Amino acid sequence: GNEWLKLIKYQKAIDSYTEALSFNRTAVILSNRAMAYIKAEMPGAALADADDAIAMDPTYVKAVYRKASAHLEMGKLDEAAKDFKAVLVIVPGDADAATKLDKCQKELKRMAFARAIASDDTKPMSEVLQEDKIPVPPTYSGPLIEKKTITKEFVEEMMEHFRNEKVIARRDVVIILKTVLEIFKGIPNFTPIPVPDDEDVTVCGDTHGQYYDLLNIFKINGNPSPTNRYLFNGDFVDRGSYSFENVTTLLAYKCLYPTSFFMSRGNHEGQAMNRVYGFEGEVKAKYDDKIVALFNEVFNALPTGHIINKKVFVTHGGLYSKDGVTIDDLQKPNRFREIPEDGVLCESLWSDPQPMRGRGVSKRGVGCSFGPDVTENFLKTNDLSLIVRSHEVKDDGYVVEHDGKCITVFSAPNYCDQIGNKGAFIRFNGKDLKPRFTQFTHVKHPGKRPMQYSSALAGMI
Repeated sequence: GNEWLKLIKYQKAIDSYTEALSFNRTAVILSNRAMAYIKAEMPGAALADADDAIAMDPTYVKAVYRKASAHLEMGKLDEAAKDFKAVLVIVPGDADAATKLDKCQKELKRMAFARAIASDDTKPMSEVLQEDKIPVPPTYSGPLIEKKTITKEFVEEMMEHFRNEKVIARRDVVIILKTVLEIFKGIPNFTPIPVPDDEDVTVCGDTHGQYYDLLNIFKINGNPSPTNRYLFNGDFVDRGSYSFENVTTLLAYKCLYPTSFFMSRGNHEGQAMNRVYGFEGEVKAKYDDKIVALFNEVFNALPTGHIINKKVFVTHGGLYSKDGVTIDDLQKPNRFREIPEDGVLCESLWSDPQPMRGRGVSKRGVGCSFGPDVTENFLKTNDLSLIVRSHEVKDDGYVVEHDGKCITVFSAPNYCDQIGNKGAFIRFNGKDLKPRFTQFTHVKHPGKRPMQYSSALAGMI
């Protein structure tokens, strides 16, 4: 298990620690598996192991550290602060724990202050920022939007500008975001995608700020157009340090082709994740707090999922903690807000499949795990044939589960510049809706390392 962990093969490490625990269940091995779970982005499972280790040995300080890291990964700063206090009870002079506690407390105070100065009648940023009043600097030499009209020529020039690590004018960011916001406001939580018999739609999974890999997808599969449809299934930002370029390109294409280019919300399109994993810091570095707020408003308007030709159900995470959920049920909740901590909107973005029948506790600590019978029942209830979801890195870029009825697709190859996985996308023809997979490897990108803009909290996980 330790060797697999060093080699960044987290699932293999988890499997090895699990085997070791079957022979000798100790606080040390539980804490090691908790670390592997944290690295594999399964903080719920890590928290359970840390709690078990603490129950076995309340003075084993590494287990308390693991618990703190799990809470940080879940965005529960108040709980993490309690954990670091517990470390200091066990080891009063632990300078690392004292520093991390201080960072947690400062961030909690900052968040409390932000809540205190906000009010129900505070204008949304889309009303505060008026593009007509935002000057373009005279030194700016990049592409410009003319007469508030986003054209194919502008989008392609912008993409090349981004490729050369240059940003566009702040005014044009506002135009793109306000234009796409109005488009998203007019579509339902789960949006239909009609595809004619002789045409295709391409479904992509997480891209996580890997802009140069996004460009490679378009190189392989063609740029979006009215007949070359795309659906990007969430998690456009965070982790990768070209998240602004990545998501802005996608949003610009949505403006350009609103009826043939589609985007679903992922669990990373929200304030809590953006604050820790890099997007907020990146946009502040490239622009300012107001642009961050406008992005947040757009993220809150993203649809929760899509349905291709009334048969293929696509959402970022997965299915639900109760049976009988219908498409009509999914259209009812108000999605124009931060991602809730429970309910069908939350589960759509956070849940994961499991091989066992029934449902299990989520290893992420949010959403649920759902088995093949749950998939079968949901498809039958809603007269659907297939579920496509993303949310999990896969070695081959995709995996087919649940008797062929649940597909995971992940489109960020060599995730975080270290996992070594392939990326993939899926093409569906409108006539037969059979999935056709394309795999690809990562391409080189300029020098910004993953998580370059992440907060100090991310470094504590």
